[in-house]
Amino acid sequence: MSVTLPSQAEMVVIGGGIIGTSLAYHLTKLGKRDVVLLEQGTLSCGTTWHAAGLVGQLRAHPNMTRLIRYSTELYASLEAETGLATGWKQTGSLTVARTPERMTQLKRTASAARAQNVAIDILTPEQAGEKFPIMRTDDLVGAVWLPGDGKANPADITQSLARGARNRGARIFERTRVTGIRTDRGRVTAVETDQGAISCEKIAICAGQWSRAVGAMCGVTVPLHSAEHMYIVTGRIEGVAPSLPVMRDPDGFIYFKEEVGGLVMGGFEPNAKPWGMGGIPYPFEFQLLPDDWEQFEILMKNALHRVPALETADIKTFLNGPESFTADNNYILGEAPEVRNVFVAAGFNSMGIASGGGAGKALAEWMVEGAPSLDLWPVDIRRFARFNGNDAWLKDRVTEVLGLHYAMPWPNRELESARPFRRSPLYDRLAAKRAVFGSKMGWERPNYFARCEDEKTIRYSYGKQNWFEAVGEEHRAAREAVALFDLTSFAKFMLQGRDAVQALNAISANEIDVPIGQTVYTPLLNARGGFESDLTVARLATDQFLIITGTAQATRDADHIRRHLPPEARATLIDVTSAYAVLGVMGPKARNLLSRVTTSPLAHEAFPFGAIREIGIGHATALAARRSYVGELGWELYVPTEFAGLVHDTLVAAGLDLCLRDAGYYALNSLRIEKGYRAWGAELTPDVTPWQAGMGFAVRSGKPGGFIGTEALQAARQSPLSKRLISFRAVDSETPMAWGGEMIAADGRPVGEVTSAAYGYTLGAICGLGWVNRPDGPVDEAWLATHRFSIDIAGATVPIEVSLKPFYDPSSQRVRM
Repeated sequence: MSVTLPSQAEMVVIGGGIIGTSLAYHLTKLGKRDVVLLEQGTLSCGTTWHAAGLVGQLRAHPNMTRLIRYSTELYASLEAETGLATGWKQTGSLTVARTPERMTQLKRTASAARAQNVAIDILTPEQAGEKFPIMRTDDLVGAVWLPGDGKANPADITQSLARGARNRGARIFERTRVTGIRTDRGRVTAVETDQGAISCEKIAICAGQWSRAVGAMCGVTVPLHSAEHMYIVTGRIEGVAPSLPVMRDPDGFIYFKEEVGGLVMGGFEPNAKPWGMGGIPYPFEFQLLPDDWEQFEILMKNALHRVPALETADIKTFLNGPESFTADNNYILGEAPEVRNVFVAAGFNSMGIASGGGAGKALAEWMVEGAPSLDLWPVDIRRFARFNGNDAWLKDRVTEVLGLHYAMPWPNRELESARPFRRSPLYDRLAAKRAVFGSKMGWERPNYFARCEDEKTIRYSYGKQNWFEAVGEEHRAAREAVALFDLTSFAKFMLQGRDAVQALNAISANEIDVPIGQTVYTPLLNARGGFESDLTVARLATDQFLIITGTAQATRDADHIRRHLPPEARATLIDVTSAYAVLGVMGPKARNLLSRVTTSPLAHEAFPFGAIREIGIGHATALAARRSYVGELGWELYVPTEFAGLVHDTLVAAGLDLCLRDAGYYALNSLRIEKGYRAWGAELTPDVTPWQAGMGFAVRSGKPGGFIGTEALQAARQSPLSKRLISFRAVDSETPMAWGGEMIAADGRPVGEVTSAAYGYTLGAICGLGWVNRPDGPVDEAWLATHRFSIDIAGATVPIEVSLKPFYDPSSQRVRM
C-alpha cells in the first residue's frame, strides 16, 4: 500500500472494490502509469467482499455478453500474471424451468445464445438431475446448461487486480476518504480527501453504493439505491462436490452454488427491501445488516422444495449485505454528462463480479481514448436524466427492480413501480379512452387503446398477447384511413446562434444547410463511422434549428451535441422537450383530416415531403412537418403545450367520419417494421455504419468540411459489406410470435440475429429486421437468393423470406407477398 498521498495524478479512481481495481488494472494495461486509487476503508470492504461470486455469461445484448466472457477469460488467467488466485472455477450453470412458459423462455434464451456464439444445451429434467443430483426434478419441465459459466471469489479477484495494477505503476491508498471534488468551467480539476487534495485530469467514481453521494459532490447524478440482498451458507451436505454447477431456479427466485462442501443459497425476491434511505453510513466496512428471516421466507420455502437436503443441513451463516441497484437493472457506466472527465462505474445490481472485468476494461478504453470502443448503450449513464436521481422515486423503483433478475422477462414487459411519472398534456384524455400506457425515459406513452375493460390489463405471453386484435385495428387505420399518435415524448432541442449551422453540419452526416422551412433526417456518427444517434433537424430560421430525437436519447444526444460544439462557437442548445406536445397524423386520409381544420395549403406542391410550416389548427397555431415513421402520408404536429388539448379535440371532432382512430406505440412499431424503418438502439448502434444499415441516402460524403466519421466511412466503403441489415417475412402466416433476439440461420447455420420483430398486419405474417453476416464475401441480393433462411423461435425453425428492401412499399403500390 502506498503511504504518501501525491499532490497530483493523471487519473484518480474512487473506490477499491472489484470495479475500481479492475479499472485501475486496465488503465495501467493501456499504458497509464500515473493512476491513483482511493479507498475509504480497505480493498473490497464495501459490497465486493460479501458478493456471491456467480458468473453467468449470457445477456440480452451481445456486447454485454462480450464483456462478461472477457471477465471469465481474465479471471482464469490473472493468477499466472499476478501470482494471486481468483478462485475462478468453470463449473457450468443450470437454469431450470417449473412451467411451460419458463421453458419457452429458456428455449428463446438458447436461440439468443447460439446467435451470440455462446455454448448452450437444452436438457430434460432427468439430464438436469444428473448434473445437480441433490435437486428435486419431478416437477420440472426442463432446463438449459451453459458449460462456460462458473464462479469466483470476489475478494481474491480484487486483490489480484490490485496487484496487477500496482505492478504497472498504479498507487493505491486505503483509509483515504474522498470529501469533495473540485471543478472549473465544467471540468474536474481535483479530488479532496481527508489526507489532502489531488489535482487530476480525470476521475472515475467506482464507489459502489456510495457513488451517488460522491457524484453529488460535483453535481453528477448517479441514480442508484441500495437494497438488502440475503443468502445463507450451509455446512457440508452429502452429494455436494466442488464440481457441482451453479443452479438457478428462477420460478422459485433462487440460486445455489457449492461452498466448501455445502451450499450457498440466495435469491431475488419479488418485493425487495430498500435500505439506506437516510444515506449510506460511514464507516461501513465488512459490515452486514440484521438477519431478516421474514423477508427471506419466500426464498427459503422455495429452496427447501428444490433441494430437500436443506431441511437437515446446518445453517452456518445468514448473510444480509446491502447492494446498489439501478432503475432498470443495468449498471451505470461512462462519462457523466454534467461534468467533463468525470466517469462512473457503479450500480451493478448483483452482477458486479460477472461484469467487473469487462466493465473495467470498457471504461478504461473510454477514459484513455475519449470514446467507448463498442456500443455500451444498455449501461450508458446517459440513458438516465437528472430527475432519475430523485430519492423517493428510486426507493419505490428499487423495490421492484431487484426481483427482475428472476422475474419472467415477458416481451414488452413494463415496470409498474413509481408510475405514472412524466405525463403528456393529453394523458388524462387518452386514459379516458382506455389507453394502456408504457414507460420510456419516464414518459407515460400509449402502447395501445383497449377496446374493452378486459383488454386494459396485459396478459403477458410469448404468443399473441390480448392486445393483438386491438393493435391490428390501429395498424390498419394508419394503413387504410388515418390514425392519431401522441408522440409528445420525443426529445426536442433548439440550437440557435449565428454559428449554429456550421456547428451542426460538422457533426451531422447529412447536409444541414438547407432552406428555411425544410427538415432533414441525419445520422450523428462517431469516429468509427457508427451511429451515435439519428434525428430530424428542422431549419426554422437562418440561425435557429429545431432538433427532434428519440425519447430515450434525450440526455445522450444533448451531451453529444454540446461536447462537439466548438468553445468559440456562437451557438446554444436548449432542451425544449416540455414546451411542445407532438401529435402524429398518419395515414392516406391525413391530408383530408388536416384540410378540415386549417386554411394552409396541404397539397404536395405546396407542402412537399420534408417541409415544415407554421399552420393554424382550429383556434391554435402549431408547427407541422410532413414526415412519417409509419410508411404512409403523414404530418408531425409540434404543438405548444398549452394548445395540446385544443388541437387534439379539434382533430378528433373533424375526423369522426374519416374513421380516425387513436393509435399507440405497438402499432407504430409494427408499421415501421413492415416498412423497414430502422430504430436507434435496435438496428442503428455505434458499432454499425450507414453502409451496413442501408442508410447511405442520409450521408453527404462530399460536403465541405466533412463531418465526424468521414474518414471511417470512406475506408469502410472500400471493403465488401459482409454484414448487412435485412428485412424478413415469415413464409407461413401461422407461426410462433417473434419478439427480437432470435437467431437467424442460412441453410441451418447461424449467420445473425433479429433486432426488431412484430406481426405485420398488412403482410399477414411475422416480419422483422436483423443483421446477417457472411464471412467469405459481401451480403447482397444474389447471395441472399442462394440460401434458405430461417429464424429460431424457442426451438422452432421458422422459414423466412429475406431482402435488403422492405416487404411493404406503398410508393410502388405493392406489398411483396
